[in-house]
Amino acid sequence: MNARLVLFLSKVFSLFVLFSFCSQEMKASHIVGGEMTYQHLGDTVIRGVICQKYQVNLSIYEDCITGSPGAILQDNPAFLALYMGPGFDSLVQEDSVGFSSAQSVPTGFSNACVTNIPKTCLIKKTFTKIYFLPPNVTGYLVSYQRCCRNPDIGNIANASSTGSTFFCIIPPPPLLNNSAVFKYFPPQIICLDNPLFYDHSATDTDGDSLSYEFCTSVNCCTACCPNNVKPWPPGPPDVAAPTYYDAVQYLSGFTSADPINGYPVIQIDPVTGMITGTPNTVGRYLVTVCCHEWRDGIMINTIKREFQFVVTPCTKVVVADMPQFSTDPNTYIVDCADYTVNFQNTSKGGFSYHWDFGVPGAPQDTSDQFEPTFTYPDTGTFTVKLVVNPHSTCPDSIFRFVKVYPKFRANYSDSGAQCPGSPVYFKDLSSSTLKPITYWKWYFGDGDSSFAENPVYTYKTPGIYNVALISENIRSCIDTFVSQVVIDNFVPFAGDDTAIVKGESILFNATGGVKFTWSPPANLSDTSIYNPTGYFPDTGHFTYYVHVVSAYGCTGLDSVKVDVVNQAAFVVPSAFTPNGDGKNDIFRPLAVGYKNLNYFRIFNRWGQEVYYSATLEVGWDGTYKNKDAEMGTYFWEISFNDRFGKKGFMKGDVTLIR
Repeated sequence: MNARLVLFLSKVFSLFVLFSFCSQEMKASHIVGGEMTYQHLGDTVIRGVICQKYQVNLSIYEDCITGSPGAILQDNPAFLALYMGPGFDSLVQEDSVGFSSAQSVPTGFSNACVTNIPKTCLIKKTFTKIYFLPPNVTGYLVSYQRCCRNPDIGNIANASSTGSTFFCIIPPPPLLNNSAVFKYFPPQIICLDNPLFYDHSATDTDGDSLSYEFCTSVNCCTACCPNNVKPWPPGPPDVAAPTYYDAVQYLSGFTSADPINGYPVIQIDPVTGMITGTPNTVGRYLVTVCCHEWRDGIMINTIKREFQFVVTPCTKVVVADMPQFSTDPNTYIVDCADYTVNFQNTSKGGFSYHWDFGVPGAPQDTSDQFEPTFTYPDTGTFTVKLVVNPHSTCPDSIFRFVKVYPKFRANYSDSGAQCPGSPVYFKDLSSSTLKPITYWKWYFGDGDSSFAENPVYTYKTPGIYNVALISENIRSCIDTFVSQVVIDNFVPFAGDDTAIVKGESILFNATGGVKFTWSPPANLSDTSIYNPTGYFPDTGHFTYYVHVVSAYGCTGLDSVKVDVVNQAAFVVPSAFTPNGDGKNDIFRPLAVGYKNLNYFRIFNRWGQEVYYSATLEVGWDGTYKNKDAEMGTYFWEISFNDRFGKKGFMKGDVTLIR
């Protein structure tokens, strides 16, 4: 091999090694966050067209301790892409932009009594691009992509092969807008098991109203990452806005709205942008905050900031803390009963305390007690501050909101026939000094529920049900009222079918209500009582109906049959099947026209008595000494007195079948 060829191959190999090294460097996980904002700089005329001048600012946050220096160098320049059209699927231009500024981000640690402050280094790099945008009907989308993320991120899957996309949408004319801008740097370190208070709010030069929420982080182009760690951003997929790019995949137990383990839960106040809670698991967590801009009641824009929150143990000598008894962000309590609040103190390492209860213009609304009680002069939302060890070398402080809005009481009434299958009408009677009442949750006591203000509900079965109403007003006052609803165990009953001898009378005995109406009236002494007397001078088959009304207003109908025969008789079945199916389970004779029974006895084939009774109302259930009797033939005897008082005797056999 000649010298020139060797030299050429040596250079190729060196370039290959250098390229491989740089590729690995570029893929290092040094970017821990980013955001994209824009400013409207007026209009200008280009070739006779009035164009809007916008400055787009891309900011990325670089970890300058664990981040690879080679990867940091590869961040410059940034590749930006501009899109327009329906779905922002038309590429307008691509730009390579060098960074315009770089600044060191403060650590955010101000408490001198954290004894093990970890080393941090964070650089914010900003890339600025001026666009001259002709008017259109869709606006414009500017995007930037980079791969990959830190593999130690604990709340998303496949972090080391998941990229980032930062983008902004510039609305079309006549809407001219400046995006909101976050006021403070993101925190570099968050202390484990210590209350977190981070102001993630923004400012808006247009005076638009702002709201905040945790939202979804997005991946880079799945076809580009991780093969190309710094791609020219492709256009969004052909889907409806705002799903421009694929979301990252959150691990089980985490969501975009719940990105960090904590108790109290980590949350962001939608009005103030304050992030609060107490993280309770060490790790690195991806958090994205959306700031929405509202103008004339319409949301006109959203900017995102994405960042990795690092939760680490901190040896903090003094920790100011008070509990959180409300689901409202950073709220100690929503007091809806009266104006007096009892404060609890869960601070650590304290020897003195100072409370400021937050009443405007009232400098005396303070206390140095450990757990004070304070009565507020009026309704409102107050910012309470607790300082632990004030004026010492190791102080700490915390603030929470106290919302005082008495009085609020949940209550309801119910009406309607409280009968199975009949509607019960529930009416909310909750009272609130501050209106309106905005929330109702009913639990009907049988597993069903409703969010209606005044629901109508039908119970299928009788019983006593504990019905609960949880109501809430516009100021987050919540109260619960529980009362019992009794659904009548309504079973209208006309009596058992019977048989009598002609010329005799019977006494009917209906049950199940407080009002009874019998029909037809023939042979009855009274049709409006529960126990009329029926006299039957001749034979025949008669059916009577009784309409029953219960004390709860339930109504129903039942019937009874009366067979009138010429002479007295015993009707005795020849077999029965005591198998528990409710049919022919009991062996007992039917007596017609007999005055009384002396005894009813049953014997097995060995002459052992297996059943004895002095009444025919019960009968034999086919058991002997609490066990099932064997199948076979059994013998019975009946001793009786007829209606004239004459004693009589009968006997026979019956077959038990199983």
